[in-house]
Amino acid sequence: MRFVIAIAAFVLAAVTIGVGVAQRTIWAPAADVTASAQVSSDAPYIVLSGSTLNAIDGQQTLDVSGSADPFVAYGRTADVMAWVGDEPYTRLTYDAATKSLKAGLHQGGASSGDGASTPTSTATPGATATATPGATSTPAATQAAAQTSGTTATANEVASISPTAPNPAGSDLWLEQFTGKKAETTTMNVPDGVSVIIASDGAHAAPSDISLTWPMDTRTPWAGPLIVLGSLLAVAGIVFYILAIRHMRRGRGPRRGGSNGRGPRLSRAERRELAAASAGGADVRGRRALGRGMIAVPVVLAGALTLAGCSSDYWPQIGASSASPTPTATPLTTQLPGQGADHPAPAVTEPQLRNIVERIAETAKTADSTRNAALAATRFTGAALTERQLNYRIRASKPGYALPTAVPVDQKLYPILPQATDTWPRVVNVVVQDAAAKIPTYYDLTLTQQSPRENYKVAYLVSMTGGQIPDLAPASIGTTLVPPDSKLLAVQPSQLATEYASVLKLGAKSPYYSKFAEDVKKKDDTLANGSDGTGTDGAGAAAEAQQRADIKAKNELLDLTYLDSAGSTAPIALATNDAGALVSTTVLQKQVYKLLNSAAKFNPLPPSSPTSAFIDVTKAANGVESDYSYQLLFYVPPVESNEQIRLLGWSQAMVGAKQLP
Repeated sequence: MRFVIAIAAFVLAAVTIGVGVAQRTIWAPAADVTASAQVSSDAPYIVLSGSTLNAIDGQQTLDVSGSADPFVAYGRTADVMAWVGDEPYTRLTYDAATKSLKAGLHQGGASSGDGASTPTSTATPGATATATPGATSTPAATQAAAQTSGTTATANEVASISPTAPNPAGSDLWLEQFTGKKAETTTMNVPDGVSVIIASDGAHAAPSDISLTWPMDTRTPWAGPLIVLGSLLAVAGIVFYILAIRHMRRGRGPRRGGSNGRGPRLSRAERRELAAASAGGADVRGRRALGRGMIAVPVVLAGALTLAGCSSDYWPQIGASSASPTPTATPLTTQLPGQGADHPAPAVTEPQLRNIVERIAETAKTADSTRNAALAATRFTGAALTERQLNYRIRASKPGYALPTAVPVDQKLYPILPQATDTWPRVVNVVVQDAAAKIPTYYDLTLTQQSPRENYKVAYLVSMTGGQIPDLAPASIGTTLVPPDSKLLAVQPSQLATEYASVLKLGAKSPYYSKFAEDVKKKDDTLANGSDGTGTDGAGAAAEAQQRADIKAKNELLDLTYLDSAGSTAPIALATNDAGALVSTTVLQKQVYKLLNSAAKFNPLPPSSPTSAFIDVTKAANGVESDYSYQLLFYVPPVESNEQIRLLGWSQAMVGAKQLP
């Protein structure tokens, strides 16, 4: 019976170990699943929606070929479809039946297919929409060749489109983008709300060969237990085999008959084997016993080697999801915040904004150093652009003149306040630290994006003065744009520049002075209180009085007057958590130097003065007027609050000069 049990144990051991090994070899699951498509359409773009990318669980590896200069980017589906606009594009979907990608030609302007329609534009105060260079409409022939909105055709059926679309490379809407060799193979891990856009350069058809690969779950959780069970059965078989041998040898024990009641006489070899069997082991000096005992050695050794090769993939993971794929590369996550149906997503994510600000800084650095106004216009608008354009004009005749307020190239981002919206124009406010400065220096940038195909531009750029920034909404939530005529703030944004101009001109005599409390202004408002113990020149009544005193001390026959008014650039206001707002606006100050004696010669300004870049000062018979623009950032509390308005930052630039009549 013991022999039967041993044989059965050996058979079961062979079966279980064999099944366990087979799970890791011939029955091992595929490491990945690949779906591919060959696109024959001439459409300039290919779009893979989030539902296609997530048709199978796991991060996605995208392979693109068939173009000399491929481009791949991913962004929120609504942003991708808004950028595509009215251009025709090929949409790839996953066909589960054939495990392949199916291509369908779509005409832009329709629904994205994932429930995200092309957003409509809304007006932003003071924002002027401009066309993106190179962005032209699709020709009528192209429109006719493509299918009408909401319909599709296979890429093979429509292959005569001649695209004249813009190049998607460099758009601020992309969460991540790749070009050239880097675009040929990209690994990402995107949620359903994100889509991928594939293109060449817009002037040529998108790449033709697309494949999408997902890693599969290659774990075999029963391989380990089966191999271990088989090893245990093999050991049990060895034990029963030895017991069977012992039992058989003992069966040769004392027999009846013979003289003196003794058993049969055994030979020396037989006695040695019997003694060895009784001791449960083999005599190393007996060759047959040694052979039988060594049967256990290869079995035990094989089991030990098998167990040594096992990894966590061989064993059940208690509490872990069985559908968790094995990563094949480090994924590029989008870090998109989850938003409810009634709350749109913020205009940008933090990593996305970091890329945007870095590109703005590089553009500003090049434009400032070369005085390239056209290049500056690609990243600046409104008051910030005017400051740079006129700075370049001044520096053309006065090379030693200071550069405009810079966007730090070596930077750190701090409070970020994006507008939560799915329409355009969009607004984002961010505080940037100059990481290269020995003394901590901070700048506030108010960025606007007028349309999907335009990049973000700096509308306001100010140096922070150290005022306390109010409590802001998290960057992952975003905020709302406050209307310029909102009566929910202590001052309407549209009236803020006018009231502050009055405070600059009249000081404590201004009817609005109480809104800008003196104790707050003494501490933070270096603009209104400059030349009054703050160590700065300022632009308020104190600065005007100080300059008048300097003129009188020089016995010059001049009269100096500051004329302050609201600037022409409309304000931009973003709500804070306490129902207040961060408001960016401008004030224009005219510094009028008028001769009191017509016989006197006007020369109140040194030769290095920027005024001479606009007029010939020596021919100004009656005097001159120098115009300065002040970009301002305020915190405006809610109307029911007892707080005062705080100036958080400002910058100054000469924007013109003229002779007095």
